[in-house]
Amino acid sequence: MSYAGKLELKLKAQNLRKRGLSIKKIQKLLNVSISSVSLWVRDIKLTKKQLRKLYLNKRTGSLRGSIVAAMNKKKTREGLTQRLIKEGIRETGRLSKRDQFIAGAAMYFAEGDKGDKNVSFSNSDPRAIKFIVDWFRVVCKVPKNKFRLSIYLHDNLSERKAKNFWSKLTKIPLAQFRKSYIVKNNPHRLRKVKHIFGVLRVTVSNVNLGRKIKGWISGIFQ
Repeated sequence: MSYAGKLELKLKAQNLRKRGLSIKKIQKLLNVSISSVSLWVRDIKLTKKQLRKLYLNKRTGSLRGSIVAAMNKKKTREGLTQRLIKEGIRETGRLSKRDQFIAGAAMYFAEGDKGDKNVSFSNSDPRAIKFIVDWFRVVCKVPKNKFRLSIYLHDNLSERKAKNFWSKLTKIPLAQFRKSYIVKNNPHRLRKVKHIFGVLRVTVSNVNLGRKIKGWISGIFQ
């Protein structure tokens, strides 16, 4: 490139810098090296307003890059999660009767009442409740009319909706629900998961069944 050509580029670079453009932006517009632009405009002082604009643009660019990176990372993680869930379902296969028997006993050991009175199981997850109610019916031979249900619910949630939801899920009529335990909601407490239907407690008044379940649990661990 001739001296005149370089001088013209230098003047253009200086004029662009005076307008507040960044060195990187000038380099792209003039298609020259970063080092050349830096050298040409090094004596030009930007106003506070121009410096602030450059700073904000830099922050915005960095933030945009961070957001894109985070979204890509989230997408990758979600894809991996779905793949692992599908693999888990495939590896589990269809449960045999013995599989169901062991799984129910293990669930009761984790979430069931360990006392020597009633048989009871509490959970907020509909899948756990559905499984354990079916387990009580099929494995423990509990008649439908022997179930008693009660709900633990915050006062800002609908008790009627909660009862209808759990009744439909378990196929146990509303007449077999006991009085709900309503607690005051704390609006300042942040919860990761909000259980809009509360926690359901499934109770069966059968002391001997409770002792039998304890025996099954002991058998599993022995």
